Amino acid sequence: MISFFRESTDFDIKHKNLIKKWLRGLAAEGGFRIGDLNYIFCSDDYLLEINKQYLGHDYYTDIITFDNREEEGGTVIDGDIFISVDTVRANGVEYGEGFDREIMRVVAHGLLHLIGFDDLDPEQQAEMRNQENKALEKWNSIMMS
Repeated sequence: MISFFRESTDFDIKHKNLIKKWLRGLAAEGGFRIGDLNYIFCSDDYLLEINKQYLGHDYYTDIITFDNREEEGGTVIDGDIFISVDTVRANGVEYGEGFDREIMRVVAHGLLHLIGFDDLDPEQQAEMRNQENKALEKWNSIMMS
């Protein structure tokens, strides 16, 4: 089940049922099935506290993904994805993408981490961006149909 929550923000994502369909399709393409996947939209300060408490990092970020699978290498995705609406909004302006496109990029980004993509070095970052762009193309197709 895919669920959407919010903490310390009044943001509420639109098109929830279409997003769920899109995410299930992205997971299936990677050979995965979604079990329990939670998206928590929050403020910068809320995500900073998560970053400090669980990762030992004292900086703002747009997303933190926790893989909750008990079985490593399993094909059923269970996870919690925290997204800072504040940082996504700022990044949408900075990168010229706009908020709506940037929020969907970050939603896909979290799932892509759980599928197995990473972004620790420039090569991985380029592949992650490629996968995000493919996911956004699929999202645009869903929205246009």
